[in-house]
Amino acid sequence: MALDASHWQSLAEALHEACGLSPEDEWSLSWVSREAIQSLNRDYRGVDAPTDVLAFSLEEGEEAWPSPMPGRMLGDVVVAVEVAAEQAARRGHGLDAELALLMVHGLLHLLGEDHDTPTRKTRMWQRQAELLTQIGFPEPISVDDPPAQKPASRRRKAAGA
Repeated sequence: MALDASHWQSLAEALHEACGLSPEDEWSLSWVSREAIQSLNRDYRGVDAPTDVLAFSLEEGEEAWPSPMPGRMLGDVVVAVEVAAEQAARRGHGLDAELALLMVHGLLHLLGEDHDTPTRKTRMWQRQAELLTQIGFPEPISVDDPPAQKPASRRRKAAGA
C-alpha cells in the first residue's frame, strides 16, 4: 500500500504541535509490513504475533538516552499498515482514520500515557479523541475492537552503539 509521505508528514507535524511539543523535540513514525512488526514484537516484547503499533520510547528504561541537541528525543512509533487496514475494515472507518489513530496512540505512549488501568485507559482514549479532532479527524473513530497487542514500552537499543 502506497502512502502519501507529504500528507503524513503534515499530519505528524500537526500532531506534534497539538501535543504541545517543542519544535526541537523529535520522534519518528515508520510504516512497516505485517512481517516486520511481528519480528519487532517478537524481539522486543516476546510476542511472536503481528500487532498494529509499537512505541519505542527513548525516555523510558534504566539508562538515560542523552540528546546531543536541544529538545527531547522521544522515540519511535512503528505502525503496521496491513494490520491497520484490516482493523479499519472491522471497525468501519477508513484507512487514514485508523493510521491517524495509531500514530496518535503511539505518540501518547512515547509521552508516558498508557491504558493499563481503567482510569488511565479512559484518560488516554479521551486524549486520543481530542488530538484526532485537532489534526483533522473530527468524527469519532471506533476503538471498540481492541488493539492486537499493547505497544512495547521497552527502550530500543541503538544499532551499533
